[in-house]
Amino acid sequence: MAVQDIMPTWVGATAKQIARGVRRGDVSATQVVADHLDHVARVDADLAAFRTVRGGEAITEAEKVDEQEELANLPLAGVPVAVKENTPVAGLPTWNGSAAVRSAVAEADHEVVRRLRGAGAVILGVTRMPELGLWALTDDGSAVTRNPWDSGRTPGGSSGGAAAAVAAGLVPMAHGNDGLGSIRIPAACCGLVGLKPGRGVVPCQLGADDWFGLTEHGMLTSTVADAAVGFQVLAGRPQEKLVPPHRLRVGVSLRSPVRGISPDAPNRDAVAAAGRLLAAAGHDAVPADPVYPTRLGLQGIATWFAAAAADVRAAGLDRRDLQRRNRRHVALGEWAHRRGYVREADRIAWRERSIGFFADHSVDLLLTPALAGPPPEAAGWSGRSWSANMKASISYAPYAAPWNIAGLPAIVVPVGRRPDGLPVAVQFVGPPGSELLLLGVAGQFELQAPWARHAPGYPRVGTGSPATA
Repeated sequence: MAVQDIMPTWVGATAKQIARGVRRGDVSATQVVADHLDHVARVDADLAAFRTVRGGEAITEAEKVDEQEELANLPLAGVPVAVKENTPVAGLPTWNGSAAVRSAVAEADHEVVRRLRGAGAVILGVTRMPELGLWALTDDGSAVTRNPWDSGRTPGGSSGGAAAAVAAGLVPMAHGNDGLGSIRIPAACCGLVGLKPGRGVVPCQLGADDWFGLTEHGMLTSTVADAAVGFQVLAGRPQEKLVPPHRLRVGVSLRSPVRGISPDAPNRDAVAAAGRLLAAAGHDAVPADPVYPTRLGLQGIATWFAAAAADVRAAGLDRRDLQRRNRRHVALGEWAHRRGYVREADRIAWRERSIGFFADHSVDLLLTPALAGPPPEAAGWSGRSWSANMKASISYAPYAAPWNIAGLPAIVVPVGRRPDGLPVAVQFVGPPGSELLLLGVAGQFELQAPWARHAPGYPRVGTGSPATA
């Protein structure tokens, strides 16, 4: 038996377990990071989750954590974290999904990266995404990122590399950002917890990464406790424990925001299962359908197009340099912007209508499917047509986008598996300021019906984490 087969490893431990172990002196941050770097080296060639791994730099950062005299106030002490590649990390290029749109080496960290480091986290590397973050499918022209649950399926997008990394145990938590579902869709595809905070809760640095106010930064995790820690770090809030929520009235809806698309049987069953879990936790689940105006979809699509065009302008690029699928997207964005189809007043109106939904139906939260169907195939989507990418992305993942336009917090929670073995999830949406309430309900689900924290066969280590022994 090889030494590696019998040596304990911290790969597979949660972020909270790692931070507690480092703070208590049970393990060094350097050892934790070394364990995870070894795991990435063994596994990521099969998944293509990472664009760049910061081997030596990550070890150096871990050593600095170990040298600190006081670790008590570091909620992520020694925790290896991945950052989505469109978010500046000092010393690395900001790739934005392809070499064509890569920007120069960043001189400073994005604010969310700075907050992660300030909490004691070590940045292991940056994860892959589709070019410009436009699609719910992650391939970037140089590699196809694969879902650890089924290598023939996409991990979703645009934070697909982040989700694949967490689901395979490459890191216990990963940063992502969500412009039209880019945290929640990959979380649902990979059996993870994915929280999109409400507008203005986590800094976004207005500009090209903002998508006219649609984008929010968040974390993908395998447990609700890690999601809560990560959210509070990014939001700059003191750490507080989640408490079981009081009796809630939750509106339940299968209605799709996109006309002509309906959830398949496994996603309908997931919502029914979530309703039973709500009842078991002492909550009331009642039918309540939001009204998604046709105009909302047109506004959302126009903003999606225009956001891509704005990114290209900000980077000083020519759309002819982009991947085939994105040239038309950007051209349509330029047209939509010229025609005045991207209006803040429209987004404000939908936000007010969305907030009013909770009062009008006397509900605290809304429950919907997370997806309408299974993740599409993992393939070279960057070489396929714009229409093929549009159809694939929208038809399986229509439920997330309205809540970016409204700027409301939303969370995806696993609730079981599909008949094909892939995970299935539901989405909860809340009014402004309900992030901890959403996490509290997710925590009740996790207690009642715990999910597999990693995809079957992962993490590929010997005897498992000493934190879980």
